[in-house]
Amino acid sequence: MRASRARRVLHAVYHDSLTSRRRSEFLQSCLMTQDSLFSLDGKVAVVIGGAGVLAGAMAEGLARAGADIVIVYHQSKEKAEERVRRICALGRRGLAVQADATRREDLERALRQTLEAFGQVDILINAAGINSATPFFEIPEEEWYRILDVNLKSVFLACQVFGKVMVESGRGGSIINISSASSGPPLSKVFTYSISKAGVNQITQFLAREWAPYNVRVNAILPGFFPAEQNRRLLTPERTAQILNHTPMKRFGEPEELVGAAIYLASEKASSFVTGAILRVDGGFLATTI
Repeated sequence: MRASRARRVLHAVYHDSLTSRRRSEFLQSCLMTQDSLFSLDGKVAVVIGGAGVLAGAMAEGLARAGADIVIVYHQSKEKAEERVRRICALGRRGLAVQADATRREDLERALRQTLEAFGQVDILINAAGINSATPFFEIPEEEWYRILDVNLKSVFLACQVFGKVMVESGRGGSIINISSASSGPPLSKVFTYSISKAGVNQITQFLAREWAPYNVRVNAILPGFFPAEQNRRLLTPERTAQILNHTPMKRFGEPEELVGAAIYLASEKASSFVTGAILRVDGGFLATTI
């Protein structure tokens, strides 16, 4: 595609009044025409939380790029199995594995099942997450610990369990943690969630330094506002207006708009010298003040 034509297409997609569906179709067509720089052929990706909307879109994106996918889910068996069917329809192998990501023994079992099915692990996406808008003085200890367990402890445990295999295999690998625009500076109303995601950033950068000699790259994707199951109930009309007024692109993100970042960070060719990065996909939210 000539540069001038590419500019016209991009202008048409992003600056005309196009529907969400047309933006999604454009993004998917770009991914399907990728060259070897973004190929994940021969790779196996484990997506923790892959039954969810955002992680599920990333899982399918990795499959379109050539990876076989393991969907690790906690309770959403039907959604996980449907995601696997969609992955298999793309011509890739898929597997749904039930596990509580806050329990080491569950993750170790998930690793065993992955190795039995595919023989290797090359990519890990840590996307388990829950949220709450409980006012600070009303946060019970049980809620505090639950959010930290799901959002932060799960990343710690998964990096220990799956990261150890990557380090010891000699093959290297890519770990992609899912951070949040609330990780810093913190957002109002989501105190514990913000704390947990700040911790995810710290894990990401610490392990990037520790595992660089083993060619295991550890990065994070920092999404802006993508309405999904865990945060939809927090998006009151007032809060939605505040978010959109602060986002230069004046809209929410769509799940498919995380796929490119995931493929980029997963690809050992495209991001071979990238580790410890926290890649923002936020429509400019964190680029603005007033």
